[in-house]
Amino acid sequence: MTTELFLRYVHFVSILAIAGSLVSEHVVLQKEMTSGQLSRLAKIDAVYGVASLTLLAAGLTLWLGSYGKPAVVYTRNWIFLTKISLVGLIGLLSIYPTVFFLKNLRGNREEKVPVPTVIFMLLRLELLLLLIIPFLAGLMARGVGYFG
Repeated sequence: MTTELFLRYVHFVSILAIAGSLVSEHVVLQKEMTSGQLSRLAKIDAVYGVASLTLLAAGLTLWLGSYGKPAVVYTRNWIFLTKISLVGLIGLLSIYPTVFFLKNLRGNREEKVPVPTVIFMLLRLELLLLLIIPFLAGLMARGVGYFG
């Protein structure tokens, strides 16, 4: 019980950290940024990365470990599988912005670097997909989607 509660807590806090870091990235992002500003953005993105790994570790442990409901309850739920797919898609969408932030850290700290429009669009899409996941979790909590 204590381990399950701890894992659920870590899972939930990771979700909040992911949401907070994505919103922060979107607020800080500008059409042109200096290396110093990109450095700040890369730190926020690092928080996002650590939170994502923590979410993945806690989520997989809850799903496949012997905590709470049996794994088959989740595995045979199309809403859960959709949720997992959305999490994976959000992770894939975050690769290009992360690479861009890291690639442009070097150089003159005052030189302006143009930020491609696609980065804005990817961040917005990540936020949109992230908004769908709690709705799916609510449906799952009501038992919707199980096909076993």
